[in-house]
Amino acid sequence: MNSAEIQYNKMTETPIPKLILGLGLPTTISMLVTNIYNLADTYFVGRLGTSATGATGVVFGLMAILQACGFMYGHGAGTVVSRRLGAGKRDEASEYATMGFVSSFTTALIVMIIGIIFIKPLMYLLGSTNTIYPYARTYALCILCAAPAMMVSCVYNNILRYEGKATFAMIGLTSGSILNIALDALFIMGFKTGIIGAGIATAVSQYVSLFILAIMYRKCESKISRKYFRKDFKLYLKIVKGGLPSLIRQGLGSVSIMVLNNACKPYDDAAIAAMSIVTRVINFLFSVGLGVGQGYQPVASFNYGAKKYSRVRKGFYFTWIFGTVLLGIFAIIAMVYAKPIVGMFRDDIDVIRIGVVAMKYQCISLLFIPFSVCNNMMFQSIGRSLEASILSSFRSGLFFLPIIIIFSNVWGLFGIQISQAVADVLTSLCCIPFTVVYFKKLPKDE
Repeated sequence: MNSAEIQYNKMTETPIPKLILGLGLPTTISMLVTNIYNLADTYFVGRLGTSATGATGVVFGLMAILQACGFMYGHGAGTVVSRRLGAGKRDEASEYATMGFVSSFTTALIVMIIGIIFIKPLMYLLGSTNTIYPYARTYALCILCAAPAMMVSCVYNNILRYEGKATFAMIGLTSGSILNIALDALFIMGFKTGIIGAGIATAVSQYVSLFILAIMYRKCESKISRKYFRKDFKLYLKIVKGGLPSLIRQGLGSVSIMVLNNACKPYDDAAIAAMSIVTRVINFLFSVGLGVGQGYQPVASFNYGAKKYSRVRKGFYFTWIFGTVLLGIFAIIAMVYAKPIVGMFRDDIDVIRIGVVAMKYQCISLLFIPFSVCNNMMFQSIGRSLEASILSSFRSGLFFLPIIIIFSNVWGLFGIQISQAVADVLTSLCCIPFTVVYFKKLPKDE
């Protein structure tokens, strides 16, 4: 039995709980370690002052833009690659993998050049104040230099996951994140380089992570090679269509950060710093639900391609229930220890006061997130881009943006603190009809 047959049997015959946990655990670890890096970055930069901490929140919006493009190509190529392999079409899978690589690298170069040229207006657009700008500019220039590594890594990472090799993706991502934390401590605490040390640490670790992921990718069934490159715009459009939900989700995430930072401006740097800390902590917890959901993605796409539809349904229910229980436990812990958690990153009375309220409300809404994540992941993985795109636009876009604008004007700072929690609850509720209608129409196994 060759490797393709072994992989096919693994994805279509392994019991659903065992398969999803096996694929989801490495992804969850990868995301947790990545978010631990984000928290560590905030912690070390927080030693430099409140304005420097605010700068991490501003540049987080820039990183969301880069991740939006990277995940669009990564998820878009990965879903098609997985379905093609499930149908036994290896050469076609390699063509899409190669197109995803070329597209992500080219886009990264364009974004890097434009970002460097227009760095000042970009920082103010993302919510910087005059006192935050010097820190944000320095940090952002380093992030822009790392743009090619960040985007191409998304392609390698997602194709590895969609081919059922999440452990290899985990090795690449966690290695870079651990290196980043070590370099943060070395540059900021050891060499006293200030915020430029955090930026250099991030850029170096991103390129190291890319190198490791490229090595891990050699174990994939699909191949990225010049001989598989096709000057076919239809390939590109299919990747973009498949990755559009990720672009919308991550892109609106960047817009939401920009709007959030601008809404916090009237309350000084402390509000921007506090909401930046809460966003990083909640993203850390959110990564648990997202990691399990991404473990479900290759199961859904591969079995959908193999016409094992019952496994798509079973995987959805298992992922939803497991993610809710796990995320609920973490949410309770974060609520109880909200004050010391915020204070750990910035020992500022105003930052702690603002951050604790926001964190408690967002912890409550975390219980609703696994359901919306499962819906989004399922529709994207099986090629239902319209439904996935609509669902992707809810959390950070259609709900959050009008909510924070209205709430901040009606209730001021408190409205800002509760906006994301309200958006999360509404997003989950609106996913219900999508799930019910789709499962009623899901055919039987062939």
